[in-house]
Amino acid sequence: MIHIKRLLFILILAISGILLTFLYIDSSEDKPLEQIIQEEVQNKSLKEDVDIETKVEEEIEVAAINEDPVKDFISEKLKKAVSFFFKQEINVVTLGDSLTEGVGDETNNGGYVGILDSTINQNKHIVQFQNYAKRGSRSGQLLERLEDEEVRTSIEHADIVLITIGANDIMQVFKDNFTKLTIDKFTSEQIRYEQRLEAIFSEINALNEECDIYLIGFYNPFKQYFADIEELDYIVQSWNEIGESITEQYDNTHFIPMKDLFDSTEINYLAEDNFHPNYLGYKMMAERILQYVMNEGDVNESTEQPAES
Repeated sequence: MIHIKRLLFILILAISGILLTFLYIDSSEDKPLEQIIQEEVQNKSLKEDVDIETKVEEEIEVAAINEDPVKDFISEKLKKAVSFFFKQEINVVTLGDSLTEGVGDETNNGGYVGILDSTINQNKHIVQFQNYAKRGSRSGQLLERLEDEEVRTSIEHADIVLITIGANDIMQVFKDNFTKLTIDKFTSEQIRYEQRLEAIFSEINALNEECDIYLIGFYNPFKQYFADIEELDYIVQSWNEIGESITEQYDNTHFIPMKDLFDSTEINYLAEDNFHPNYLGYKMMAERILQYVMNEGDVNESTEQPAES
């Protein structure tokens, strides 16, 4: 059993970084998480060459944006596939937390949902998106939201359901136990997360067993500044594996991994708050989601448009 009490001094110094969530949890008594993490990053003893690295990253990011505008980011291969697969009207319902709400997208385009919408419906509006995501949501809160009549009605008519959930469950463990953290704390909560996730899939299937459900994995936003804390990466990975294993229990559910996209890159894919994706990050997510949706969960299948006979 791995214990992470030895990390307490680091966690205390970087308490706000550890308590960061992909999703902002409202609290009138606490400072915004975005402000807290910015203060922690500023106070971290960075070497002089960080300024040079930052300038290089900014130049790469600007170049990427200039060469790859929002509506043209999809490769030619995917563009052809989009025009082929999305020929009829489709209803897409999106659920979950701030990753689906689009928090951090400096273009205010709605994150990956907005990018999918503007890309697929660029020439003709054939896909209807209904976004019920709410920042700060944990799996238990999403399960409660499925009782809302508007949400239930939308799911009943949905062809595709996209979900991001689980990051706030992890962060809640940090908040509740940061003075006595052990892997056991995450393991016990992981079991409850697994049960709630199964209940979420079962409820959606009860409303509409014909729709395809995609659980979108989450990444480790702390990797850039706390790469030395290996346990954080282990926790994120193990929770992603739980989500993936549960999707394999249902014929119409699929898991879309995201962690690898953010782990190794020279480009900054995080927003100024250092934990939500920025425009480029959401753009990567949108392309990955399109690849999986068009292949019904199997990204290894070809996305080429079938040849006409």
